[in-house]
Amino acid sequence: MTKDTITTAIVYHSGYGHTLRVAEAVAQGANGTLIPIDAEGNIPDAAWETLLNADAIIFGSPTYMGGPSWQFKKFADASSKPWFAAEWEDKIMGGFTNSASLNGDKLNTLQYFMLLAGQHGGHWVSLAIKPANTKAAKRDDLNRMGAYAGLMTQADADAAPEEMSTGDLETARLYGARVAKVAAQFAAARTAL
Repeated sequence: MTKDTITTAIVYHSGYGHTLRVAEAVAQGANGTLIPIDAEGNIPDAAWETLLNADAIIFGSPTYMGGPSWQFKKFADASSKPWFAAEWEDKIMGGFTNSASLNGDKLNTLQYFMLLAGQHGGHWVSLAIKPANTKAAKRDDLNRMGAYAGLMTQADADAAPEEMSTGDLETARLYGARVAKVAAQFAAARTAL
C-alpha cells in the first residue's frame, strides 16, 4: 500500500478561517478529505460513513481558552456511537491546532485529541519534524512552535487567514503526508500478517 491508496479524513472546526487553512494544508499532504464541523458542532450524516471507511483520521480545532472549541467537543461527544461499536479501532490518528498566541496552551488541545484517539483504540502519529529553535530561526521555518505531540500553528489575532506563516502551512502539509505514510505502513503490515 502507498499513501496514495490510503484514505484520510480530516475532521476539524474553524472559527475564523485560520484552522481551515491548516486543515487544507494537512489534507493536501495526506491527499485527504476535509470534514468541516459547522458552527453548531455538527457534521453531515454522510461524513460519519467517511470516518468509518477512513484508514486515518486527523482531528483539528483552534485552541480557545486552553482547549478545543466547544464545536469540536460536541463532535467528540457524538463520536460515542462509533466508540460503542469500536468502529475506529486501529485507525491511524493525528491532530492539529492553531491559536493566536505562540503558546496559548495548545498542548492541552493536542492531549485532548490524543486521549480521544486512545478512547477509540487509534494509533497516534507524532509530528517528527525538528524544531526551528536557533537565533537564526525565522517565522516561516518548519515547526517554529517546537511541537512534537502533533501539529501546532499560530496566527496573529488581527491577521487574516491569508497572512498565516508559510512555514506553519508547510509543516501542516508535511504532517498530513506523515500521517498518510504511517497509515500506509500500518495497512501493509496488517496485509502481510
